[in-house]
Amino acid sequence: MKQQGVHPEDAESTSGASSRPDTARAGGKDPEGAAAGEEEQVGKGSGTGPEAGETAGRDAEEAYADEVEGDEPLLPARVHRPSDLVRVLVGVLGIVLLLAVAAFAHGTTSGLEQDINKGTGQAPDVFSKIAGLVSSIAILLVPVAFAIERLIKRDGLRIADGVLAAVLAHGVTLATDLWVARAAPESIRDALTQPSPGDVGSLTDPVHGYLAPVIAYMTAVGMSRRPRWRAVLWAVLVLYAFSMLVTGYTTPFSILLTLLIGWAVAYGTLYAVGSPNVRPTGRTLMAGLRHVGFRPVSAAREEVADAQETATDRGRRYFVTLEDGPPLDVTVVDREQQAQGFFYRAWRNLTLRGFATRSSLQSLRQALEQEALLAYAAIAAGANAPKLIATSELGPDAVMLVYEHTGGRTLDSLADDEITDDLLRDTWLQVKALQSRRIAHRRLVGDAILVDRSGKVIITDLRIGEIAANSLLLRMDISQLLVTVGLRVGAERAVASAVGVLGPDAVADCLPMLQPIALSRSTRATLRRLARERAEREREAVLEASRLSKQARSEETAADAGTESDKPDKPDKPDKKTVRAQARAEKRALDEALDDAREEDLLTLIRHEVLRIRPQAPVEPARLERVRPRTLISFIAGAIGAYFLLTQLTHIEFGPLVANAQWGWVAAAVLFSAASYFAAAMALLGFVPERVPFRRTVAAQVAGSFVKIVAPAAVGGVALNTRFLQRAGVRPGLAVASVGASQLFGLGCHILMLLAFGYLTGTEKTPSLSPSRTVIAGLLTVAVLVLVVTSVPFLRKFVVTRVRSLFAGVVPRMLDVLQRPQKLITGIGGMLLLTACFVMCLDASIRAFGSEGTSLSIASVAVVFLAGNALGSAAPTPGGVGAVEATLTVGLIAVGLPSEVAAPAVLLFRLLTLWLPVLPGWLAFNHLTRKGAL
Repeated sequence: MKQQGVHPEDAESTSGASSRPDTARAGGKDPEGAAAGEEEQVGKGSGTGPEAGETAGRDAEEAYADEVEGDEPLLPARVHRPSDLVRVLVGVLGIVLLLAVAAFAHGTTSGLEQDINKGTGQAPDVFSKIAGLVSSIAILLVPVAFAIERLIKRDGLRIADGVLAAVLAHGVTLATDLWVARAAPESIRDALTQPSPGDVGSLTDPVHGYLAPVIAYMTAVGMSRRPRWRAVLWAVLVLYAFSMLVTGYTTPFSILLTLLIGWAVAYGTLYAVGSPNVRPTGRTLMAGLRHVGFRPVSAAREEVADAQETATDRGRRYFVTLEDGPPLDVTVVDREQQAQGFFYRAWRNLTLRGFATRSSLQSLRQALEQEALLAYAAIAAGANAPKLIATSELGPDAVMLVYEHTGGRTLDSLADDEITDDLLRDTWLQVKALQSRRIAHRRLVGDAILVDRSGKVIITDLRIGEIAANSLLLRMDISQLLVTVGLRVGAERAVASAVGVLGPDAVADCLPMLQPIALSRSTRATLRRLARERAEREREAVLEASRLSKQARSEETAADAGTESDKPDKPDKPDKKTVRAQARAEKRALDEALDDAREEDLLTLIRHEVLRIRPQAPVEPARLERVRPRTLISFIAGAIGAYFLLTQLTHIEFGPLVANAQWGWVAAAVLFSAASYFAAAMALLGFVPERVPFRRTVAAQVAGSFVKIVAPAAVGGVALNTRFLQRAGVRPGLAVASVGASQLFGLGCHILMLLAFGYLTGTEKTPSLSPSRTVIAGLLTVAVLVLVVTSVPFLRKFVVTRVRSLFAGVVPRMLDVLQRPQKLITGIGGMLLLTACFVMCLDASIRAFGSEGTSLSIASVAVVFLAGNALGSAAPTPGGVGAVEATLTVGLIAVGLPSEVAAPAVLLFRLLTLWLPVLPGWLAFNHLTRKGAL
């Protein structure tokens, strides 16, 4: 059986046709009369009455019970549902919000309790006693009754899950009770407890130690999914809560907290251990087909490309042969497949504008109705699509869609010479038919385009499409298909085929959508792989050119040495002019090799082809992202850092602190901050053999103070220095290598200084030079990380690739620097001086607010600064905002500085090194830009 090409990592994949070569209609059933949502068609396949149909179905089931071919491989006994994890997160969020209300809205909680107690106090005493007795008995009997019912039906695994959840919930309640009694704020304790009616002087339990386990048990065993048991469950819970409130043994917030804990623990247990797998098998499919009137003989599961494909939500596909008619293509979709890719779709819905993927929490019924609607709409629009002839449920957790069999091969599986211009034209005609009725496919990749034996193109995988689509989605379909076709036949043929059917204007309008984020996951992965291959070819071409140039220079040197051996009055060492000429020739050869090897990516080639036809076409990419990942991470990290600082500052009285500040040390901190820009210029120029003006380099470092506010520190500074060196006359490749060498040496110096100062800090209070525990812990951590990286193939390949690409450009540059020792001394000295300036600035900031007894040693200050600077470089926030402040403050407090001195010292340090230089940096940036230096 031929199989369709499938991209296993595309979580947006949908169901479509099977790939058997035969083409036929379903026999024994009128396709035109089949309804999309039809579920009850017993007996219609045989053409007799209902009783005869049922009898025939039972006979057929017995006759062909063992005729299931190619059934799915062994399914896991348990699966981890993303929906369970979402419920856990919702439960935890509810608990946090409840505690926040109890902590900060004390007046509201007290008033609510008084109102409830007043209302429940009017209930008759006899009624409250009866309610308490009945609820206390029922809350124990209901779980036992459900357990007996499940055991009779041989569903003991669910009972085991419920018992485990109950035990965990009991443990959580004990921990919560202990926390409320000993460490919780007074407002939370008042909201969750009240004086116990039965024991004078004691308080009621904050969380009910037996109600939470019962709720966790009932939720884990699935009672809420059965209507009758759910009604009984809620009746018992409401009655119990009422009786406890009337008798004064609890508070409303305690009841809510108990419910949330039991609910969250139950779903957390289900997600951790997994839920029983109820996915239907091929035998279930055979029974379902007989239920809707077909008489199947055998069902063969379509083979998958690899094991990862089973993790997609595309649906399992079967080729079904009938007793009295042509074969069928059947797609089975279950809840587990619907859940696949949930977090990816949720992230897309959050970050993208107006064209996100389908609903993250789409039910099976919604998925079935959407695919059925799109199948009928596509055929009504005149497009070639698989014809849907029946749908049905396969129990409560799966559905099936029955299509007429459409055999063929996917575009991905065709050979290059089989993709003719007529085939491409037919493909675009199908898309034009869909777009004429405003139907967006939303996944026009290679395995969604099927070519049958006669050469007719069939569009499959319509599940995530949309009807009445807006222009944005329609243009994205065109851009996606341009890239899909371009990956097979090239940009020129792809654009020409699209223009021939859609016209130049329609193709030109899609250029703003031609960006990776608008493409499918599988297409983006393919483009990334091609980009890595292009970069590897360029690197190999440059290395080969460098090798040939050095070989030619060596041969020329050897020849000159042989020629000049008879002339003792000539020096053996070539003059500087010859060396410079050879260096220029080598650089020219490298640049020519790089230009010859450079290849443009497919998206750029497609843009060029479209612009050649329509020069006035819009080329500016559309803004499709609502929120960028880096922006979101920066906001979260900044909020955490701001919250931490605010909590530290609330305990500080700034009036007396500023009045008693030592302004001499403040002035010293300003001088050290200013000197850091000269040191940074030295650290950069030390790794640039070419002549670059020192004053302009200092101005560039000042401009970097403005750049690092709008970009992460580890990215903005590197980009600015690279641009500055290029504008100063250094070739692009050498500029990148110089900045890379500076960063590499800076990293090495940073690590060595951190270890050295950490060692000194650990030995300050001991006469012997014994190793510090901090240093030992750091070395052990590094060793563990190295072992993890070397043992995991993915991480090992990632690190090796990055290090190889780094040394490919840095090592030759370092050889040039090593020929000039004064340059190397300048670079290393600049790095040490730069660190010393920042350490002295931080130390002066501490002394400005501290007294004689609160100062720290230089080694301790250096350790704190180096650790904070490392975290700031790794943090995604601009300038390390939030991360650096939090790290420095915690570090200074950890080494013995009072918090009332550490917080203002860190604020002064960051003010001098980050915020105040922004305005001079902006002026320097504009000045250098006008001068053409940036």
